[in-house]
Amino acid sequence: MRALAGALPSLLLRLLLTSSPEALGANPGLVARITDKGLEYVAHEGLVTLREELLRITLPDFTGDFKIKPFGRGHYEFHSQQIHSCELPGSTLTPLPGQGLSFTISDSFIRVQSEWKVRKSFVKLHGSLDVEVKGITISVNLLLGRELSGRPTVSATSCSSHIQDVEVDVSGDLGWLLNLFDNQIESKLRKALENKICERIQKSVASDLQPYLQTLPVTTEIDSFAGIDYSLTEAPRATAQMLDVMFKGEIFNRDRYSPVTFLAPVMSLPEDHNRMVYFAISDYVFNTASRVYHEAGHLNFSITDDMVPSGSTIRLTTKSFRPFAPRLARLYPNMNLELQGTMASAPFLNLSPGNLSLTPQMEIEGFVLLPSSVREPVFRLGVATNVSAMLTFNTSKITGALKPGKVQVELKESKVGVFNVELLEALLNYHVLNTLYPQVNEKLAEGFPLPLLKRIQLYDPVLEIHKDFLFLGANVQYMRV
Repeated sequence: MRALAGALPSLLLRLLLTSSPEALGANPGLVARITDKGLEYVAHEGLVTLREELLRITLPDFTGDFKIKPFGRGHYEFHSQQIHSCELPGSTLTPLPGQGLSFTISDSFIRVQSEWKVRKSFVKLHGSLDVEVKGITISVNLLLGRELSGRPTVSATSCSSHIQDVEVDVSGDLGWLLNLFDNQIESKLRKALENKICERIQKSVASDLQPYLQTLPVTTEIDSFAGIDYSLTEAPRATAQMLDVMFKGEIFNRDRYSPVTFLAPVMSLPEDHNRMVYFAISDYVFNTASRVYHEAGHLNFSITDDMVPSGSTIRLTTKSFRPFAPRLARLYPNMNLELQGTMASAPFLNLSPGNLSLTPQMEIEGFVLLPSSVREPVFRLGVATNVSAMLTFNTSKITGALKPGKVQVELKESKVGVFNVELLEALLNYHVLNTLYPQVNEKLAEGFPLPLLKRIQLYDPVLEIHKDFLFLGANVQYMRV
């Protein structure tokens, strides 16, 4: 039973915890939906990043000649201009159907500190002043796309910024300086700052946001044999109030790819959303995993007596099997047995409202190991069970636990006469409940990660089981470094 217990945990872990996406044709296997609440959070985090970027803006020096009463002609210089503070009180991130997202910031405020010099003949004056730039509105359109490799892309297709008012705070009787600023500098500062804002934003989208989206994995390794295809099947889809990201989600053999012969189901996602992000994971994802491991023979197993725990009262010997098949010990006295198990077909996961189950069916064939090392087939059993499961997920991964189902054994063939199926069935159920399930649940408790961008963690998780798909919802926290 140890070999069976070793094979099934691996299978069930792959089936139940492969939280990836899949699609064949038009239907994705996994859809990540960012709701209006999620977009609001992204906009808030975007403000934090934008504020850091705006504080890095360097403004040019302004120099020239002037003519102001009563001083007449002279030369001015406004230099060492730095953005001292920046307030961005609010922003919105809204979907642009068919394109991507629109990021808008309004009623913002920037304070600029500047040094000034004025020279007329041999007279030189200098000092500092504060410039308050008020009512700044910024609007950026982000085009979302998909590379041929399946990675997401983003680019700023348009950017505009507008300054409503500029005020100068200067102490003392320097009205002439205010006139000089109004006549010579204000329009130049407006234009320079508006251009610098969009220049900085477009640079940040290309050098920061685009590389960050590339942290979403295209493929992820499950183990040394299988991997998950996380590539996007199309560009992210913006609708009126949300953003959907469609993933392929196929579980594949890393050494030898074979095409999937069944389709991903159409998923009708619920409209009531109170979390920032949702993952809709179709049964297709789990079933491609089952197909891959079944085709490769990884679901088959073999059990010999040396695999049975030393303290077990039941051995894989003809003597120990006397209660199950009395003639077996007489025909083959004091010989060892070997059990070989094969899955009749890839066990598919069934998802229905509130229920998650699979019904693996296998064949177990018993062999006597003759002294000549020949394996003599003596009986063949059909084994079926219905396994239900519970899934939970936390900040970054899904975990699960199995609920025991009764193992049903059917005698397919016996070459040793009468075979006590009921007694063997009771034995198998005892071992499954006390040995197999604890080992499987220990594996499932290790969990499997969800496809997330770097430094993203989930909280307040909810999980629903719908027809053909799991629906996982959570709020999002971006962990700044």
